[in-house]
Amino acid sequence: MLSTARSRAFVRLSRRAQFSARRAYAFSANDNKEINDPTPSKEVPNVSKSNEVPIETPHRDAPLQESIEEAEKLRVMQAPNRATVWSRSQNPRAKAMSGPRFEQTIMELQPAPQAAIDLIHKQPVRWTHERVVACDGGGGPLGHPRIFINTDKPQICMCTYCGLPFANEHHRKHLEALPDTAYPLAPRGDAAEIPESQRITDEALGQR
Repeated sequence: MLSTARSRAFVRLSRRAQFSARRAYAFSANDNKEINDPTPSKEVPNVSKSNEVPIETPHRDAPLQESIEEAEKLRVMQAPNRATVWSRSQNPRAKAMSGPRFEQTIMELQPAPQAAIDLIHKQPVRWTHERVVACDGGGGPLGHPRIFINTDKPQICMCTYCGLPFANEHHRKHLEALPDTAYPLAPRGDAAEIPESQRITDEALGQR
């Protein structure tokens, strides 16, 4: 009788542990929000009304001032070249920049770097006659471990470390006939492009 009661208690405890683990995963995988929450939290603007009041500062000629509408747009936009997040596990900028730390701050002066996920897609394709190419991101301490990329298939092959695109010359006509590609097939003169001439030396510890 006692062993049966113990076994039942053990089964109940194990079920509770499994249920709590599932709930923990549901919360962590959805950014601390339970799946299908019937009462979702309401988005509250974080920009203070006092931002519209001019504030004198010794570090600028003009007073610090901005409209709430423009500040909210800057707070919600993830980056100057990207409006949304690039990873499901990433907090949106509007949620990350919330709370007392970011109240009464001029959003125009807050850091907003360019999103690398969009900058890498401005790099032109590196054409090669080899079946296998190696990418080290530039060589030396400014690069990354050498990655070998197979270019046999008629497609643009990206470096799994830095994202630089490579393709085989045998497939150039096929790729040029496609209506759209993720990378430009030729340099377009964009400021984000990294020219091949940036590499000064091919030495093991050479700088770019």
